[in-house]
Amino acid sequence: MKLLVITQKLDINDDILGFFHRWVEEFAKKTEKVVLIAQFVGEYHLPKNVEVFSLGKEKRYSKIRQFFNFYRLLFKNLPKIDAVFVHMIPMWVVLGCPIFKIYRKKVYLWYVHKKVNMALKLAEKFVDKIFTASKESCRLRSDKIIITGHGIDADFFKPRNKERSQKFKIVSAGRIAPVKNLHILIEAAEILKKKDFSAKGGPASGWGVEIAGGPILEQDEIYFEKLKNLVKEKNLEDKIFFAGSVLYKNIAGFYQGGDLFVNFSDTGSIDKAVLEAMASGLLVLTSNEAFKNILPPKYFTSKNPGEIAGKIILLAKSEPNPALRDYVVKNHGLSNLINRIIGLI
Repeated sequence: MKLLVITQKLDINDDILGFFHRWVEEFAKKTEKVVLIAQFVGEYHLPKNVEVFSLGKEKRYSKIRQFFNFYRLLFKNLPKIDAVFVHMIPMWVVLGCPIFKIYRKKVYLWYVHKKVNMALKLAEKFVDKIFTASKESCRLRSDKIIITGHGIDADFFKPRNKERSQKFKIVSAGRIAPVKNLHILIEAAEILKKKDFSAKGGPASGWGVEIAGGPILEQDEIYFEKLKNLVKEKNLEDKIFFAGSVLYKNIAGFYQGGDLFVNFSDTGSIDKAVLEAMASGLLVLTSNEAFKNILPPKYFTSKNPGEIAGKIILLAKSEPNPALRDYVVKNHGLSNLINRIIGLI
């Protein structure tokens, strides 16, 4: 099979979309050829059977120029391929539909977001199937939706070999945005400090919170400033550290440096970062409704800071749980995901 892949960004160093580089590698293993069109192309290291084209966003091409590049590359490559796989952006399906129809190519969309917008509704009319991670990950009603699980690289995200430090580290990762509810984590940390929380061996062992990720939108920037001010107001500078954006190649090491991963996101879909942390051997605590029927109750919480603080104290006394990693490998492994997608294309 020769597959055309259309995506936002190909960059092995990107903190948000760097994971997709591994997806392309897996597609390349299971197909004769992959032709990839990305709006932005950064650093990549892919097999010889992968051909990469950029729309030019990294060169600051105008949207009009990117638009024409998109059609030029479709006309150039569609005669050579068997099917089209669009990653995350339904509008690429809508824009490309007339050309896909001309060349009679089947089109498949990967979509993971609770938002159901007009672009998704239109794209659904034109695609053959929509792949998604869970029933909460795509809330459009359609017989075309196929639930596949996420694609977590369990060879990359794995438990650390070295012994854990005495200091108990709570970690979180992802874009800094209001939907992530990081202010709740700060409020819970204040409660822990007041309780003189110590996870191991008394107060001398210490504890801390490290948050990886950065803001993207203007509203995210405003929220980030509020978070930093909140840390100062609550005198938590010695407990909470913002690590900034972490390159994808370094994010596994970030997880391995932690003991407990926390997530209070309102996305409503299975958060990939939680699965990555589970694969890395961490305990997790989340309020995300998508995990309610997946995780045992002790790993699930409301968004009440008091409850969160109480559960953190209990989990700090718990040993790592290999069953969390086993769940990810079985249900969300990258190789299994790509195999299933290729099998259905």
